[in-house]
Amino acid sequence: MIDEGFLAGDPTAVEEAVRKAAADEIMPRFRQLAVHEIVEKNGPHDLVTVADRLAEEHLSAALTAILPGSVVVGEEAVHADPAVYEAIRGDAPVWIVDPVDGTRQFVRGEAGFCTLVALAHRGELLASWTYAPALDEMAVAIRGRGATLNGEPLHAGSPAPGAALRVATSHPDYTTPEQKHALLSLRTEGVEAVPCGSAGLEYLAIARGELDALVFTWEYAWDHAAGLLLVAEAGGAQTTVAGVPFRIAGGNALPFTAARDAATAERVRGLLTGEASPTGAA
Repeated sequence: MIDEGFLAGDPTAVEEAVRKAAADEIMPRFRQLAVHEIVEKNGPHDLVTVADRLAEEHLSAALTAILPGSVVVGEEAVHADPAVYEAIRGDAPVWIVDPVDGTRQFVRGEAGFCTLVALAHRGELLASWTYAPALDEMAVAIRGRGATLNGEPLHAGSPAPGAALRVATSHPDYTTPEQKHALLSLRTEGVEAVPCGSAGLEYLAIARGELDALVFTWEYAWDHAAGLLLVAEAGGAQTTVAGVPFRIAGGNALPFTAARDAATAERVRGLLTGEASPTGAA
């Protein structure tokens, strides 16, 4: 396990590294991108920009210097070489990085994007950083020590009794026919299903009590690792449709949900599997 002194002292160094990467590589290109600096990876909803690539390179160098012996699994590195992803299952501490989460929003000049960094070891999430540079919001979670937003404690709380659940869901492009069918179960009385924006900011919305739950149908760790720890440390919960926790190493039953509390997570899971009514009754 990583020395406790690191988690006690160096999270601030990580926060500084994240802020610097955003200041140097992302924000100078915000609303300044040229056409040739934007590339489709797997379709029109899966974009990469020069800011994504340079910010990931910046963070990879900074984070491995902060924790010698660690490795980085970044979205763009994995796109270039899928074998990089295997490091999540290895013995070395691993930084899981999404340099620009919400690239579509970034490309459109909207503020709803963020940089996500999580530290994990042997499949266990230890710390995470969610930084929205255009909004100047930094959320930090340390395993067993809670979550903060700009230094103030985050508490997810619980939905108001009787209120409709507000649930963010995956874009249909990222779903199989079976998953589409499961998501349709959320189009019901007592649930307000809304489209997902930046995954990292949707997790933050749960941690701050502004969103009741989310449902995702893909398991790339860079989209979920930081947010899952943030929600957990803010008092929230998560589960896959199989009724077991989501594993960042993969192999999960999908969809999965994260929510403001355990009761809400189980209610959403029940809707996805057909085991519960909209009001939560079996």
